[in-house]
Amino acid sequence: MNASHQPDPRDRPARLTVGVVGAGRVGPALAASLQLAGHRPVAASGVSDASVRRAAALLPDVPLVPPAEVLDRADLVLLTVPDDTLPGLVEGLAETGAIRQGQLLVHTSGRYGTKVLEPALRAGALPLALHPAMTFTGTPVDVQRLAGCSFGVTAPEELRLAAEALVIEMGGEPEWIAEESRPLYHAALALGANHLVTLVAEAMDLLRDAGVTAPDRMLGPLLGAALDNALRSGDAALTGPVARGDAGTVAAHVAELRRHAPQTVAGYIAMARATADRALAHGLLKPELAEDLLGVLADGAGTTGGAGGEAR
Repeated sequence: MNASHQPDPRDRPARLTVGVVGAGRVGPALAASLQLAGHRPVAASGVSDASVRRAAALLPDVPLVPPAEVLDRADLVLLTVPDDTLPGLVEGLAETGAIRQGQLLVHTSGRYGTKVLEPALRAGALPLALHPAMTFTGTPVDVQRLAGCSFGVTAPEELRLAAEALVIEMGGEPEWIAEESRPLYHAALALGANHLVTLVAEAMDLLRDAGVTAPDRMLGPLLGAALDNALRSGDAALTGPVARGDAGTVAAHVAELRRHAPQTVAGYIAMARATADRALAHGLLKPELAEDLLGVLADGAGTTGGAGGEAR
């Protein structure tokens, strides 16, 4: 069939009206991606200026209304609120009778599975947990980034096909996560992504202190290669003075950090210890070199009172 004669997604059968409760960075992007698949965003809730701007950019002409009205208008409701807010929100919506029988209720929290939606289930809703493993900016670029993005999915057996279909329509790849494994799954993502931002920001600060005028340009190729190697090879990609057992270099690092950025010493030592453990287990760090290295790290930790050392 000629591309010009392809059917418009909006003409597909069984399209859903979509509502967003919590117009933060995630909800409008997911609703916009569902719109590209032919579904119809009809309402969103959000009160902050940032929420209003995000909704206007990603969901133009979609009205901002109270949460109960969002549920009244939509067949599929995205609950995109902070983790700690989610249980109370679900309970409140159920208690006020805002939830309709047969309504798809989707939350995007990484921490929770579908158990947090139990009050909604009792009210007749169909519960899904669809967590995109992606960092969001609150801009239209987020919709593009969903292409190929993994989603941590938890759903009742009878809703697995529906959950899979929604993820695929948003351009994502479903990865099934058991209810009891959600906290561990979320901790892994936070360890990798959130802490990475902290590490990169600290590295850029230190490079500026060292006189580097463009730390982002210096780090970009290095970190890109390191990430690619780690994803391809795991522990075999470990390099640097800790993996080599260069105790003198590590001692010099700790001394310089203590002088110029003492707030980074505890983090450096904690990551160096973790790196040493993995390098030892993988056979990259020779045991005879590890003793001096671990001694340096113990001395540094004891001096700073961080990373497991005792304050002196």
